[in-house]
Amino acid sequence: DGKIYDAYVIYPKNHTSEANFVEYFVYQVMPDILENKCGYKLCIYGRDIYPGEDAASEIEKRMQKSRRLIILLTHQLINSKEDAYDQHIALYNALIQNDTKVILLEMETIGAYGKLQESLKFIIKQQGTIKWKEEHTVHPQSPNSRFWKQVRYHMPLACWPS
Repeated sequence: DGKIYDAYVIYPKNHTSEANFVEYFVYQVMPDILENKCGYKLCIYGRDIYPGEDAASEIEKRMQKSRRLIILLTHQLINSKEDAYDQHIALYNALIQNDTKVILLEMETIGAYGKLQESLKFIIKQQGTIKWKEEHTVHPQSPNSRFWKQVRYHMPLACWPS
């Protein structure tokens, strides 16, 4: 299908204490589970797209070469205005061009979705979110946890660990 990545990962990029776990999750936990244990190829900004590259065009190219878009929903992502470019492109591709499936990971309890942009509300209404619960932090590395099984269910077919 001409795609290089199984998923492009969108996450809040501000450096706050709340973001520390999200960055650890994006750079350590997700690659360990989805790449090392399940055989997927992720595209992660900061790892696969480098500062100094033409970020806008590189983000767009990488998204077009990805089979899925994974968006980590956090209060920071919802309330942030400056890092929304990749999110806007992702939602445009998913909703207008209808060519990429979105996987929403709710990393903390969002509560009412009132503050979310309409496109995210629409996707949540259509398919819901996969919720990260505190108990997952005890053994985040188990690909057989309920959370990771739900994520893999929405990913393209790849090798599934037994």
